[in-house]
Amino acid sequence: MGDFSYCPDCKKSTEVVFDHAAGDTVCVECGLVLEAHSIDETSEWRTFANEGHDNDPVRVGGPTNPLLADGGLSTVIAKPNGSSGDFLTSSLGRWQSRGSNPDRNLIQAFKSIATMADRLGLVSTIKDRANEIYKKVEDQKPLRGRNQDAILAACLYIACRQEDKPRTVKEICSVANGATKKEIGRAKEFIVKQLEGEMGQSVEMGAIHAGDFLRRFCSHLGMDKQVVKAAQEAVLKSEELDVRRSPISIAAAIIYIITQLSGDKKPLKDISLATGVAEGTIRNSYKDLYPHISRIIPSWYAKEDDLKNLSNP
Repeated sequence: MGDFSYCPDCKKSTEVVFDHAAGDTVCVECGLVLEAHSIDETSEWRTFANEGHDNDPVRVGGPTNPLLADGGLSTVIAKPNGSSGDFLTSSLGRWQSRGSNPDRNLIQAFKSIATMADRLGLVSTIKDRANEIYKKVEDQKPLRGRNQDAILAACLYIACRQEDKPRTVKEICSVANGATKKEIGRAKEFIVKQLEGEMGQSVEMGAIHAGDFLRRFCSHLGMDKQVVKAAQEAVLKSEELDVRRSPISIAAAIIYIITQLSGDKKPLKDISLATGVAEGTIRNSYKDLYPHISRIIPSWYAKEDDLKNLSNP
């Protein structure tokens, strides 16, 4: 079914079709052209690739980027097709090198952030937020001499927190090109300090809850819908308790408890791998939650007798 729009001849809302060749929007009932010569804002679909398959057929650049000095609309002289020899020694190459892009390092940083975000399956709003954070820090104080990979990873970590889609430091570390958890933690503290100095107030990072990680962890373990639902309800009830453990540890411990009550018991080792929480930490969190088992486990999921069969930590 097509789109609908008001037709003045039919005097009612009718179905319309779009003629891509002419750029016209036409009423299907009377044929009236409601809008003519519309601008197609979608990507160019023709390739124009009539030579080698290694040539880039795209004739247009990417979208404008307000974080770059030229809006991301600078021109790059490409190596001519079929040319031999070193391109940089040619006249075009020399002009290209002379007109160096002042945002070259910034563009490279944005590409690295995009690569990390794509590997984690993050949405574009988080990538854009991470780019903004990096630009603010880079403008305020040069980052020369600091671990660039850790800085970029920390920007992505902060962006996830601010967009209420947090990722664990271990998850960020897995795509950070060799940066360690300690280096990312130090970079995060440095960035927060710089941002607070610029704004004159504390940086809002957003609170972390065990439920923010639960569905993703359950997906890694291949848990059934009913088991995931029980785990979600248990996590919500656990927030009412005064258990002084990190949300990630609580999520891992609840997954362990819920799976022990199901027909598909998950080994502690598998839960540790899926959540990134050490087995000893999961055991200690389970020990803290055990006295409150009857309060947090949904009654529709497990009966009192089932709870009594759980191993005593």
